[in-house]
Order: sequence, then structure tokens, then C-alpha cells
Amino acid sequence: MKQHLHFLLRKCTPFLLALAVSQSSFGQISLGSTIEAGVSVGPSNFLGDLGGTRGRGMTFLKDNNFPLTKLMFGAHVSTHPSPLWGIRLQVNYGQLSGEDEIIRSNGGLEEARKFRNSNFRSKLAEAYVAAEIYPTVLTEYDPTDEYKKFRPYALIGVGVFHFNPQGTDPATGLWVNLKELSTEGQGFAEYPNRKPYKLTQLNIPIGVGIKYFISDRTSLALEVVHRKTFTDYIDDVSTNYIDPALFDQYFGVGTQKSALAKRMANKSDLSGSAAGGYLPGEKRGTPSNNDGYYHIGFKINFRIKGGDEGYKNMKCPTLRF
Repeated sequence: MKQHLHFLLRKCTPFLLALAVSQSSFGQISLGSTIEAGVSVGPSNFLGDLGGTRGRGMTFLKDNNFPLTKLMFGAHVSTHPSPLWGIRLQVNYGQLSGEDEIIRSNGGLEEARKFRNSNFRSKLAEAYVAAEIYPTVLTEYDPTDEYKKFRPYALIGVGVFHFNPQGTDPATGLWVNLKELSTEGQGFAEYPNRKPYKLTQLNIPIGVGIKYFISDRTSLALEVVHRKTFTDYIDDVSTNYIDPALFDQYFGVGTQKSALAKRMANKSDLSGSAAGGYLPGEKRGTPSNNDGYYHIGFKINFRIKGGDEGYKNMKCPTLRF
């Protein structure tokens, strides 16, 4: 709470200085406590090692694969102590996926990723808390009057998400869980820096949006929210291929698990010959770039507590235009 108060003070200071050097008329920002709840739906997409577009694999939207877009569904509740800012609790559920096969060949650097021939899917559940900032409130004469107003906003927060990557077995076509197969030697003594990754991780949601008030108690919003994550294993691909003999060593010679791990770790050898696929030590992914994902949300919000009758004045002036 103290951080938000400091933020308000920093925002108010320039306007106080402007008041001292001009004769502009000022209104007052009203402070109240309102609670909103609502639901959202919209497309989401994965940004990671698998898939991509022509040329060199890049981060963020350059390697966005629109054919793999999935819907994300959400619900939220938020409190707004002031029209200027609010705090939101959001929960979402959806799915992420990536696939090398859909890359369009152009004879360039994308061929290495297409030849890798890997894919994944993962159900995704997340929850986050984020601060919403509505900067144009500082230019409004009467922030308590919201009817038919557009308000752009930015948000940033911290969250937690759960995933579980699966890939298709080239022998059966069935989807299988990948984490337990240690496809890149996670947990093997030969790779002390490759620890088994956790399926529940932290993320940082960062986004922008715009809200439109249908009435004083109902609003619509459109937002784009990107998630910065701290893992490169959402798609189970990060670094280099390992010696397939290690799967026999750790999972047992001739066991089903060992045979499955070999197939899932290296799908590039489709010809069945020794020269048909990538060799141990060759690049499988790019560990310098963590995975991420984003979604575009269409939201409807309902005010369930508070309103004009709950506002109280605070001494933070704003310009009247």
C-alpha cells in the first residue's frame, strides 16, 4: 500500500508545480473503494523453441505460429481504491502448443528446426495478482463520471502457472508426458547443470489494454498480456541432444521407458539410418531464451460493490480541458 501511495505522490507533484506556474482550472480526483468481477476469453499463443517462421529462430512475436492459437478462459476480481489504479486477481485456463512440422521451408536456417521434427502440447492453469494503472484519469475533470468513457491502462504483476508438456510418440502417435523421460538428461550425473524442471513456475504478466464503460457499473475491456517466465522447458526443449545410451543406463536396458525416451528425445532420425538424425552434442534448443506465452483477452466487468456514493475526495489536482 505504501508503494502505491508513493506512486500517487510522484504523479501528483508535476500537477502541483503546473498549478503554481499557470492559471488553469483544476478538478479533484475522487478516492473510493470499488470491487469488480468478471470473465474473459481470447486467443493465446506459445513463444518458445518449437515451431517458428522462416529464417533464424527469434524471440517474441517474430516466431509466432498463428495456426497453433488456442483459446484461454479466465475469471477475475479487482478492487479499485482510486480511479487511477487497482489491484486484480486473475485465474486462467488454456492450452499451449508448438510444432516444428508447420514451419514453411525456404531453404534457410529454419530447415534445422523443421528437421528436428518435435512437437508438444500442454494444458495451462495460472493465477496472478497485478496492478492496473489508468494514466488518463489524471487528465479527467471528473473521474467519478465513467459512463461511456474509454480508459487505456497498463498492468504488471506476479503469478504462478502449472504446465505439463506432452509430445506425440512417433511409433504409436499417442501423446506421452515428457518430463519423466529426461529427454535432455535432466537429473543425470553426466549433466549436473540440467536439473529436473518443476511443472509449477513463477511468471510476470505485463500488458496493456483499454476499458470502455457501458454504464457506471458495467464495462468491456480488450487487453494483451505477455508472460515472462523463468523456465525454458515449457516445451521440454532447451539445449543439446544427449547420448541415447544414457537412457538404457538410467531407465534399464530394453525397458519400455528407455525405448520411449530415445524416441521422444530425438525425432529427427526418421529414416532409421545412423546419418538420418541429429547426433549427441548437437543443438536441440536455445537455452539463452526462456519460453513465454501471451494472450489477447476480451473482458466483461461488473461492479459488485461501491460506486459514486462511496467516493471520498483526496487532494490530488488534475487539469481541466
